[in-house]
Amino acid sequence: MSDKNIETICLHHGAVEDETYKGAISPIYMSTAYQFNEVDQKRYPRYINTPNQECVSKKIAALEKGEAAIVFGSGMAAVTTSLLSHLNSGDHVVFYNDIYGGTRNLIKKEFKKYGISFSFTSGSDIKDFENCIKKNTKGIYIESPSNPLLKIVDMQLISKMAKSKKLWTMIDNTFASPVNQNPIDFGIDLVIHSATKYLGGHSDISAGAVISSKVRIDRVYELAKSLGGTLSEFSAWLLERSIKTLPIRVWQQNENAMELANFLNSHSLISKVYYPGLINHEGHEIAKRQMKGFGGMLSIELHPSIKPELFLKNLKIIKPVMSLAGIESTANYPKLTSHYSLTDKERSLQAISDQLIRLSAGIESIIDLKNDIDNSLKWSENEN
Repeated sequence: MSDKNIETICLHHGAVEDETYKGAISPIYMSTAYQFNEVDQKRYPRYINTPNQECVSKKIAALEKGEAAIVFGSGMAAVTTSLLSHLNSGDHVVFYNDIYGGTRNLIKKEFKKYGISFSFTSGSDIKDFENCIKKNTKGIYIESPSNPLLKIVDMQLISKMAKSKKLWTMIDNTFASPVNQNPIDFGIDLVIHSATKYLGGHSDISAGAVISSKVRIDRVYELAKSLGGTLSEFSAWLLERSIKTLPIRVWQQNENAMELANFLNSHSLISKVYYPGLINHEGHEIAKRQMKGFGGMLSIELHPSIKPELFLKNLKIIKPVMSLAGIESTANYPKLTSHYSLTDKERSLQAISDQLIRLSAGIESIIDLKNDIDNSLKWSENEN
């Protein structure tokens, strides 16, 4: 942990010092083979202890106010390893119903093979979680804000209840980023990121991370060595480079998302806007308590007269892509992407309609972004 402000942590914490040439940035150590004798530590990429891996892990741990962190080759590698390291055959785990489609797919397709049972909540209230707890329950897994409807879970209430029952808590904090939310401050035990998103921020890295106490990270580490979801040296270096600008990127994305949410909330061709910064969002008051900013993600329900495929096609600046949280604004159609693996019934239970579009606000001019969406909506309506 660090007593420095977030801007300083992002720039300097954990950096690899260039002892030879005194360069201003961390050098890249591309080697996959390190000396094993007469050294303090045996280093190997799969052991997640090479110089650049260690550097970015320390930085991410400090950002999330954790004791330690591990980086992975993807967000799902972080999710999978964290969950399986904390569960055994015969255990039960409670999942918040509104989670990333990839995580839900992992649970449905793989957990039974390991003899792990699970329950999904029916809502976000504390009673919804308590109703799912069984004698063999070991932990609770949440997302807040959730993907893609930006639902909010009261982390402090969940943490307090879980601790009273001796359960661990785990959160996917990808949508918020460490700039806007630090779950450990609210008692959450493990924090996961798809570092591909805000931490990377330039749509050129695939990475994941988990942050927690040293004891819990050691537990994750033992399984991580075996599963081998390693982050390459170059990607680790790129990730550390990217984190240096994390606050200024996210602050601008927060601002643009808030402007877009207000603009679209009164647009005649938008049926509904999902954004925790809006007063009419059902989780707004909780979000105000536990978030420093409301984030760069929002979702919209297109008016029935607008075909989603046409809307995406007619966008000129905002790119229709699979990922999110880069500096460029992007749009996503959950039905065909993040929640494609879900059945129609499962999507319906999560209120993910066929008209839902997820938007990731970038750092472009807000005027240009508003015009791009407005023009696409009007053109799409006229083409019907």
